[in-house]
Amino acid sequence: MTVVNLQYYAQLREQAGVGSEQVSTAATSLRELYDELRVRRGFSLAADALKVAVNAQFSAWDRPLRDGDTIVFIPPVAGG
Repeated sequence: MTVVNLQYYAQLREQAGVGSEQVSTAATSLRELYDELRVRRGFSLAADALKVAVNAQFSAWDRPLRDGDTIVFIPPVAGG
């Protein structure tokens, strides 16, 4: 299992009910992790609608997870 730190903003924060959490996961990539979280947290956005950053750098969805990573799923920005 890999332990990662997650931060949520905007719609994802509302749906998760928390701004951040630490999770232990069997997922091996960012996409697998997000798919797992969609089921666990009830996220309505598909991964393709998001950007993802790991350790403060934008990343590809197929990036392998590493213990201690800080991951931010970034929803689309709305507003005027």
